[in-house]
This record gives sequence, C-alpha cells and structure tokens, in this order.
Amino acid sequence: MIPSTLEAVRLLPSTELPAYTYVPGGEVPHPYRDPRGHSYQRKHATPKALSPANWAENRSYLLALDYFNYGYYWESHEEWERLLRATGQDCQPGRFLKGLVKLSAAGLKVLERSIHGVRRHAASAGEVFADAAAEADETHYCGLEFTQLQFAADRAAQLSYKELTVKTGTPTRIFPFVILPEPLPLA
Repeated sequence: MIPSTLEAVRLLPSTELPAYTYVPGGEVPHPYRDPRGHSYQRKHATPKALSPANWAENRSYLLALDYFNYGYYWESHEEWERLLRATGQDCQPGRFLKGLVKLSAAGLKVLERSIHGVRRHAASAGEVFADAAAEADETHYCGLEFTQLQFAADRAAQLSYKELTVKTGTPTRIFPFVILPEPLPLA
C-alpha cells in the first residue's frame, strides 16, 4: 500500500476500465441488467480460485485491485465476490477475500451516502483481516500486508465524508490509500 499522494499502479493495464462506476439507486444504468450498462451481455469467465501461490497470476484478483484503486467500488466488490464464490468461503483465501469484499462495500457506502454503512463494513473488514492474520503464518498474504489492510479498514471507518463531492458514475478514489501487492506482478 502507498499513500494517496502517489498514483495507483495498474496491475492489468491491458484490461480496459469501465466507462463509469455503478452506484445502486444512482442515475447510471445497472452494468449487467440494463442494455446501456457497461457490461451488458458480457460473459464473465469463472475465475480461478485464489491461493497464496497464484495471486500474482490471478486476473480476477488483480482486476479487482485495479477497480478498487481507481474508484470502481461496485465493480471491485462484484469481482471479489465472483472470486470468493470460485475460491470458497471456508478456507484461508476465502476468509481473506471476505475482508476485501467488505472494504470495497465500505467504499460503495460512501458513494451511497450511508455513513453508518461505511463504518459497519470498514469495521467488519478490519475484523476479518485481524482474524485472517491470526490464522496466517506470515505478515503478507496474496501480496498484501495484513497490518496495512487493518490500517486501511480503520482509516476508512474513521474518515469524515461530509465534504465529499462526487459526480454520479464518475470513478473517484475516496480513501486516502491504495492497495498494491508486493512485489508488483509483471503485467
């Protein structure tokens, strides 16, 4: 992870980012259900299960990180959810993914102006990361450092979002951090 003053690094630069980010109840069309949606009738391949051995080659994992770091919180949530279903919820990688799902949900709740939802999802993400860290043998998992993930979740829960002005559908990084794996995978 790096501070927000530095730019996020695209992990999959060959993959095009969506034309907009979806926020439920907003003015932009639903990505899958609406014929005007950015992913309407696009088939999503079933992702390969995430593991500590394959994270650097797991396109779904890297794409979700790109989405998150560039302010596509709904899209990152969806991608991590797909990956979670492929991986399974009751294993170490699945529990780790649950934390990422909850962190992206916190970003989405900011855009929905649900501060209670932001705090609830961010706090839950921090708890999941703490549990995953206690279960892991190392300080890093799938390229990410547990301490920094817990810090990110804490920061997301503590920030004030009252001053935030975001145009509906415009991807905007709202957290003062990006999530980057170490070492960076080769694109």
